[in-house]
Amino acid sequence: MRLARASVDGAIHLVRLEGDEVVLLAQESRHVAADVLREALSDGVDLAGFGARRALADVALLRPVVRPSKIVAIGLNYLDHAAETGSALPTAPLIFAKLPNTLCDPGDAVTWDPALTSEVDYEAELAVVIGRRAKAVSSDEALEYVLGYTILNDLSARDLQMNDGQWIRGKSLDGFAPMGPCIATTDELGDGSGLAIRCLVDGVLVQDSSTDRMIFGVAAIVAHVSAAMTLEPGDVIATGTPAGVGFTQSPPRFLQHGSVVRVEIDGIGWIENGIDAQ
Repeated sequence: MRLARASVDGAIHLVRLEGDEVVLLAQESRHVAADVLREALSDGVDLAGFGARRALADVALLRPVVRPSKIVAIGLNYLDHAAETGSALPTAPLIFAKLPNTLCDPGDAVTWDPALTSEVDYEAELAVVIGRRAKAVSSDEALEYVLGYTILNDLSARDLQMNDGQWIRGKSLDGFAPMGPCIATTDELGDGSGLAIRCLVDGVLVQDSSTDRMIFGVAAIVAHVSAAMTLEPGDVIATGTPAGVGFTQSPPRFLQHGSVVRVEIDGIGWIENGIDAQ
């Protein structure tokens, strides 16, 4: 099953993608804190149910979660990325946070003040979307709490990240987590392993890997995170990025005004965002 949050006839809906059509499942309210996916999960909406249909070409796909209670991210979780940074392999998932203001839609332009940062980097990531409340779950049962997977670009201001002494600001500028275009549920993608993941900048392939190269798989990550904090429906876990990020290249390759970043994960799709740094 593939779920998406979409603009349909002037309103925002939770939809199910079926070929060249979408099935409308629930409508998002106009409340400032509305999030139709989180509301549907809380209300027990039948995600496999029937509803009105629209042509996929007539709707705009948005970020599938708009207001998660938290975005948990995992650092140094690919063998090749740890190697390119010269880092020792972590013995447990390395947790940091991105704030919800970072989320933006597939296709949105990402902007920032060049006076604040001049070293913005890309990071293609598989993101987990939690389907029901999880607290201290085991690795064996962790996937029962996962709704599915989406794409997230963990944009990072490296100068802020490295100079601040902690990562929150450098990881959490407005719009620094483009996400979408849909959620592919676990009945399609299982434990999230074996998925090709790529990033292209201005049409040049810069990251090309597989989720098989993750150090800690999805089940282990969900179990580890839930031991420390309760995961709520709609929460997002970004599972790390493979080799090829800009700051490790010689010379470093940071994003510039006019750049276009495309992230692809087989089984989910792709997102593409332009850079408007001015």
